[in-house]
Amino acid sequence: MLSFIILLKDVCLFFSAFISCYAKNEDFGSSTVVKAIIQILIALLGAFYYLHAQEALKTSMFDMKLFTQHLSKLGSDSLEGRAPGTPGGNLAAKYLANEFAKIHLKQFSSKTKYYQHIPFHGSKALYNSKLNIRFGSEAIGFRLKEDFLMYNTNNPVFIPNETPMVFAGYGISAPEFDYNDYHDLDVEGKIVVFLDGEPYSEDPDYFNGALPSIYSLPESKQRIALSRGARGSILIPLYSNIKSDDWEKAVHDFSFENLTLATSPSTNFDIIINPQIAGLLFTGSGYTLNELLEMQSSTRVKSFPLNGLLTFQGSFKQRDFVSPNIIGIVEGDDANHKDTYVIVSAHYDHLGIGTAVKGDSIYNGVFDNAAGVSALLEIARVFSDTAYYKRRSIIFLLLTAEEYGLLGSEYYIQNPILPLYKTVANINIDGIASYDRFKSYVALGAEFSSIQSFVNNAAEIRGLKRTEISEKFKRENSFAKSDQFSFAKAGIPSILITEGTDYENISSEEGIAKLIEFARNIYHSPFDDLTQTINYDAVKQHIDFIFGVIDELVNSENKPEWNFNSPFRYARILSQKRLK
Repeated sequence: MLSFIILLKDVCLFFSAFISCYAKNEDFGSSTVVKAIIQILIALLGAFYYLHAQEALKTSMFDMKLFTQHLSKLGSDSLEGRAPGTPGGNLAAKYLANEFAKIHLKQFSSKTKYYQHIPFHGSKALYNSKLNIRFGSEAIGFRLKEDFLMYNTNNPVFIPNETPMVFAGYGISAPEFDYNDYHDLDVEGKIVVFLDGEPYSEDPDYFNGALPSIYSLPESKQRIALSRGARGSILIPLYSNIKSDDWEKAVHDFSFENLTLATSPSTNFDIIINPQIAGLLFTGSGYTLNELLEMQSSTRVKSFPLNGLLTFQGSFKQRDFVSPNIIGIVEGDDANHKDTYVIVSAHYDHLGIGTAVKGDSIYNGVFDNAAGVSALLEIARVFSDTAYYKRRSIIFLLLTAEEYGLLGSEYYIQNPILPLYKTVANINIDGIASYDRFKSYVALGAEFSSIQSFVNNAAEIRGLKRTEISEKFKRENSFAKSDQFSFAKAGIPSILITEGTDYENISSEEGIAKLIEFARNIYHSPFDDLTQTINYDAVKQHIDFIFGVIDELVNSENKPEWNFNSPFRYARILSQKRLK
């Protein structure tokens, strides 16, 4: 619609010129008038062609046969779950590059074509890794999987000398909230122990109120500890009702290979301890874990030195390999705007082959995220048609290693194919609606920037209303769980759009029950496969909505900006200052 308005504006300008000639009583046969008439006819024919082409395009938009073809290929057992650096992952990358070529996306490099090759290091802790903590004359041995799990294993981690431990509450330093668990606590060269979560709050201006803030992420806590000179960290997870199957699920989640970018610095010692034995860490400290948990009702938990001395000797299986991002470009049609870009991203990797569940060991990742990649391919196909007007250019970015810590998007941010300040927005696709057509949507990240206004325009046309994420899922800190978070941290306004739970044919309760079932029993399991039931009307509606938002961003004269209080605003300012 925006592109048609641009053409209509040109027609009006030509009519204005013609009327001006008439007002000056110029002869209708004069060259000036004839030229004006010809220009008007050309503009009208152009507008007619545009409308005809757009309508013809719409009748063939989002071919569900092509979507299914992509989904069936990417989600098949033949690709073995698409883990980075595996035969299945490499086959998936080749398939996607070939699909980009079929729809004539521009290659970003004459040398590597659609491939942005990324060097990785893979490592997996072995069962004979040894963790010991001595309390006075008594030494306690902790066993991998039964008692602890390792967060990061980039390079072999060894702590041969007995290292002191300290307890640092939630492990948070947040000056903007006047909160610091490290106040008067020396952690240099020591192991920091901290609780999961963050201070309790009902005030949205204090640690985001009932919603989790960025400080609740284990990675944030680990970085804070590292910045203060800590040798490593131990996270105590807090389950609402601690059960053995909670730990079993954690063991399953941590059973896959740990990946890092090959350029990453050596890994710190960062582990998670089984909450059923976490109380042992406070032996001889003067406090029990239960006493500390009772402090959670206040805004602070006491920090203090611990009595234990820790040693660790790790045993690891390691490898080095390369896995690519796949990048294609659709160039814009406006000379004044084609050098600005919208990134449309989706991760194509999944977990590969893992622990067998009911005899199935292939983690296919159909909805996480073969469906999102298939949607991106359809969106790219429509935008690549030369009949479709694009004011800005679009980078279609298929990312590797999202499942291993958003590594593909992190690498792109460190090595962008174009300066980051030229990217006006990121629309990330991770999962596609599949239960039923929906009447509402959730925009993860919309609260941080004016990108919401672009979403509003696309939603209004489609009769959709915005809703908030369900209370049952709010504690998941969803915005930080996929690649849009990497782009946001780099200063690029970013968003992920999912369907709401207001459906056309099933109740909200039924929809939420399906989402819970997926989260508990299908997500990151071998059962996220092609046997799942898919409502293709819902798929097509979701793809069309995402397409509409991209269209608004691509063809608008304006670009989204961070809200003044956004935590990502400074990164944008910094990227723009580098130009000067």
